[in-house]
Amino acid sequence: MTASPLLRTIEAHEFDAWARMVTTTYGQDWREGALRSARSVIEPARTMAACDGQDIVGGVSVYGRTLTVPGAFTPVAGITLVAVLPTHRRRGILTAMMRKQLTELYESGGEPIAALNAAEATIYGRFGYAIASHLAELHGDKRDMALRPDVDLGSGTIRLLDRDQARPLLEKVHDTARGQTVGWVDRAEKYWDARLHDAEHVRDGATALRFAVHTEPGGEATGYALYRSKGPTVRIVELAATSRQAYATLWRYLIDLDAHDHLTYEGAVDEPLPHLLLNPRAARTTPVDNLWVRLVDVARALSARRYATPLDVVLDVEDTFCPWNAGRYHLHADGETVTCARTRDRADLRLSAAELGAAYLGGPTLAALAAAGRVQELRPGALAAASVAFRGEREPFHVSGGAFPAF
Repeated sequence: MTASPLLRTIEAHEFDAWARMVTTTYGQDWREGALRSARSVIEPARTMAACDGQDIVGGVSVYGRTLTVPGAFTPVAGITLVAVLPTHRRRGILTAMMRKQLTELYESGGEPIAALNAAEATIYGRFGYAIASHLAELHGDKRDMALRPDVDLGSGTIRLLDRDQARPLLEKVHDTARGQTVGWVDRAEKYWDARLHDAEHVRDGATALRFAVHTEPGGEATGYALYRSKGPTVRIVELAATSRQAYATLWRYLIDLDAHDHLTYEGAVDEPLPHLLLNPRAARTTPVDNLWVRLVDVARALSARRYATPLDVVLDVEDTFCPWNAGRYHLHADGETVTCARTRDRADLRLSAAELGAAYLGGPTLAALAAAGRVQELRPGALAAASVAFRGEREPFHVSGGAFPAF
């Protein structure tokens, strides 16, 4: 194969061959249905294959989603199923795919940002991606997870429903919750199908999904928990709540489940749960990287979100992988009014597009990145002002963890 691989979109009938390449790359056996969720949501026109003759030896796909960002929603290109067969590595295929994908997004006026979950933390930085959010892997000893006596549980109740009964209620709660949580994405019907797909091979020896729905006395659903169990452990797959009372009541229900001593959950870094417990140490958390963000179009991306405080700053942006982004930008933000345009004015901060991606969701701060030598302050005071303005009210968090963007 030459250094310039043939890159093209796949046809619908090529999905099986493309999926076999993906599963082989990931060290899995192909079997019909193993990528059923991908088959149902994949868009062939946005799915790339790298070809060696007639053989598909690499690929990557884009799922178009809508992402909650500080103060707004914006389209995001969810990058997924990135793979190159072990027989064809170190030939520049991955770099070529990433470059073509980002170039086409920019030239077509597509999503202004791209995001992914990284299987390996050393791969995507060279393409301008950066860690923009974390999640907390939570392990709890239920025997020591009593709630504080002053916790407000409200007057709602928990009902266990089957999937068909629960689904319309889950959809409503999720749609409300995502508007309140930076890092969540919309979930159309095909993504709900994938999220609730519960074939035996996806359970890893655990039980089928359980659907616990919190409703108010008037019948309104205000929270839910999806969970399964394996041995002594309850695995909480997803939890959403639109009120603090629903959140607390769902956790009390999960903590009180009989025949299980432990629970696991992937939650937000600033998850409220430990603050509800008499013994906060009963819920141990380990932060891990979650969403990696790449600004495809700096001006459009920075204009799409809102800022915590008024901001007037000139950014000198470096971007070797997407050179169209390089240059100086005047970012002005005041409430709902945000503009970002190229300028010849003197720069206040110098940084790369990767640092802007890291700070984009309001998680890692520009000040922390500057302390690591990744942001240079050119005008005194500019760093502090920009760092505060980019910050969010809560830590960004993607509820589906490593499954983004498939769910």
